[in-house]
Amino acid sequence: MPISQDALLDSLKKALGMSKQTRFDQAVELIVTLRDFDVKSPEGRLREVVFLPHKPPKEPNVCVVAAGDTLLEAKKLNVTTISRDDLNSLRGNKKAVKNVGRTCDWVLVQADLMGLVGSTLGPALGPRGKVPVAIPPRANLSELVDNYKRATWVRIRGQPQIMTRVGTASMKPEELADNINAVFNVIESRIGLAKVGKVYLKTTMGAPVEVPLR
Repeated sequence: MPISQDALLDSLKKALGMSKQTRFDQAVELIVTLRDFDVKSPEGRLREVVFLPHKPPKEPNVCVVAAGDTLLEAKKLNVTTISRDDLNSLRGNKKAVKNVGRTCDWVLVQADLMGLVGSTLGPALGPRGKVPVAIPPRANLSELVDNYKRATWVRIRGQPQIMTRVGTASMKPEELADNINAVFNVIESRIGLAKVGKVYLKTTMGAPVEVPLR
C-alpha cells in the first residue's frame, strides 16, 4: 500500500466531515490517477470485479435472469428476477429495456440465456458499463448473489484513472479503509503501485480530498 493506515483514516474522516448533509446515504468514491500509463496497453484493459470485505448498507440491486429451478431459487432470495418469457416480452420495448439497464446494478445470467440477454438487454447495459455475469454451473446462487451485493468495479475507461465506489458515508472509516485496501490489492497485482499518481476520496456531495502517499 502506498498509503499509511493513519493517513488513509485521516483522509476518510476529512472527506466525510466536508460532505454536505443530505437525506440519503452518500456513496464514498476512491479516485486513483495513473502516471506514465498508456490506456491502450494490455494493462489499460483492466476490468475486474472486487468483492469488498464490508457490504455497503445500501446494497446494489442484483438482478437474476434465469429459468426453471434456478429461477425458482432466485425468487426466494429477495432479488429482481427476469425469466425467459420476460426477456422475450422486452424485445422492441425500448423504454422497458432502458428501465432494466437503469435499475439493475448487476445482472447475473443463467449460462444458456446469455445470448438472449445480450441481444435484448445489451443496448441498455453496454452504455452504462454493466456487463452480464454468467452464473457458473452448480453455483451456490445465494452465495453468488451475496457476493455481488458487496461488489464494485475496478476498471480503466479511456482515461488514466480508476474511479470506484468503496462504500457509503454511514460506514465506519475502518470499514471503508478495509474496502480501499481490497481495491489497492487489485491495482498492485494488475498494474503495479509504481503507476499510481495521486489518490483522492470523495462523497457524492463532497469535494475531493487528496490522500497523502508515502
